[in-house]
Amino acid sequence: MMNETEFDLNLLPVVLAIAEERSVSRAAERLGWSQPKVSIALAKLRAALDDPLFIRGSHGMSPTPRALALLVPTRDILARVKNEVLIRAAFNPVTTTRRFTFALSDIGEMTFLPKLLAYLQAHAPNATVRSVTLPPDEIAVGLENGDIDLAVGYFPDLKGRNFFQQRLFTHSFISLLNAKHPIKGRRISMEEFLRIGHAVISAEGRSQEVFEQLLAKHRIERRIVLSTPHFMSIPFIIASTELLVTVPYAVGESFAKVANIRLIEPPLEIPQFDLKQHWHRKYAKDEANMWIRSVLVKLFSA
Repeated sequence: MMNETEFDLNLLPVVLAIAEERSVSRAAERLGWSQPKVSIALAKLRAALDDPLFIRGSHGMSPTPRALALLVPTRDILARVKNEVLIRAAFNPVTTTRRFTFALSDIGEMTFLPKLLAYLQAHAPNATVRSVTLPPDEIAVGLENGDIDLAVGYFPDLKGRNFFQQRLFTHSFISLLNAKHPIKGRRISMEEFLRIGHAVISAEGRSQEVFEQLLAKHRIERRIVLSTPHFMSIPFIIASTELLVTVPYAVGESFAKVANIRLIEPPLEIPQFDLKQHWHRKYAKDEANMWIRSVLVKLFSA
């Protein structure tokens, strides 16, 4: 007796077509096959199942009891292949209860989450969001195993053929001062920049590296008064001291709205850097992942 690994499942549509059409030629037309191909398939079926399956009679090809017994499971198998294998499950944001997980730095949260959460509340009200901050190697593992849907921001370590990326917008840096600081103008001079006390943020996010690397390249040494891993205290510190801090532009704009501080251009040209969304190639065609990527493009692409 032939076992399931030897049986050619591609032959099953032939059983159904001949049974319903009662004709090899009409079955061939229905399947889009040639008549000889259907005849060969029928011969294989007869040999595999040790039964003639169809007998030619006055009303065409008449199924044997063995063929009749095959019809219900064959219809079920073909329907399941069509509905569960060939048809991709549709993602419906209105009804989804999915939790989307993003790898974000704290400045990434400030930049992306307010708009994103507002959009999800309007268009995917039952969806939830989880934000994680992890070392680059753990982010890569999380993207691969599906624990993280997207890494959004500045992640230069996410390279290689297994990671896809899409630019959202380009970022730069801005310096911040107390609104009543004696240094005036739109740009601070290098002399003032070197003389003034600085607050420096050494957070998990990689974007701050761009500015620090530029200073190192030009051998510029600031007078660092405060070093902190936290962004959230910075606007209140700057508003109540005469320190200067340099941060990504979108962060500086946000801080200026909540504290008595103003923006001032740094004394040197700072390279811009791209903020991107990154995902693993395993999930490139995942419906939910595709949808949330399209949302980020809609909200932030420039």
